[in-house]
Amino acid sequence: MGDEMKNLNQQIIHFDFEQNFKDQDFYVSKSNEYSFKLLNNWPKWEKNFVNLIGENFSGKSHLINIFLKNFKGIKIAADKITNDSLKEIKIYENIILEDLLENIDENLLFTLINTIEQDNKYLIVTSTKPIVEFKFKLDDLNSRAKNFLLSAIDKPEDDLMYALILKNLSDRQISIDKKLIDFIIKRITRSYGKISDFIYKIDEISLKRKKPIDFKIIKEALGE
Repeated sequence: MGDEMKNLNQQIIHFDFEQNFKDQDFYVSKSNEYSFKLLNNWPKWEKNFVNLIGENFSGKSHLINIFLKNFKGIKIAADKITNDSLKEIKIYENIILEDLLENIDENLLFTLINTIEQDNKYLIVTSTKPIVEFKFKLDDLNSRAKNFLLSAIDKPEDDLMYALILKNLSDRQISIDKKLIDFIIKRITRSYGKISDFIYKIDEISLKRKKPIDFKIIKEALGE
C-alpha cells in the first residue's frame, strides 16, 4: 500500500469497525461488507448460485474483478450471451453473468443455468434489482431465480461516501479540504450514481477554472 493510500486511509472518519481499502482499492464499509466477505469466502457458500445486486456505480464490477483475480473464472456480459457461451463456460469453475436485464433470451439463460448446475459449478449474476423480482415468461426460469443466494450492496453511508469522493478526486489530482467533503455529504443524494455525476462535474469545472475547489464550485456541481 503506497503512501498516498495510507494518507487517504488516515483521513477516513466515522467508522465503527476496522475499515480500509483492500484488494485493488476497494473500500469495505457496512453497505458492501457482506458482499465483499461472501465473494472472498468462495467456495464456502450456502448455494452455488449468487445474485450480486446493487445500483449502477455501486462497485459490483469492482468486486467481480477482485473475485476473478483471486479465484479465476469467466465473465460474460448478459446481453452478449450466445450459444457459444455454453461451450465457453465448459473449462471454467466460476461463471459470472454481468448486468442481467429482463429482456434476455430466456431459453438460452435457462440452458446456461442448467448446465452450470449439472456440472456443479458456481454462478454469479449481477443486476440492479434481485432477479427473483424479474418477471420471466418461462416459469422454470422464475423457479430457478428463487434458488440464488442474494447479496445486496446497500446505499452508501457517510464513511463510504467520504471515501469515494476523496478517492475519486485524489485520482484526478484534485485536492479538497475535509470540511468541504463533509459539506458535500450533507447535501448530496445518497446514491452511487449521484456521487459519480458530482465527481464528473467537479472535474469538468476545475479543469475549466484551473482554481482550487471552494464552496462556490461545490454548490455549482451540486446544482444549487
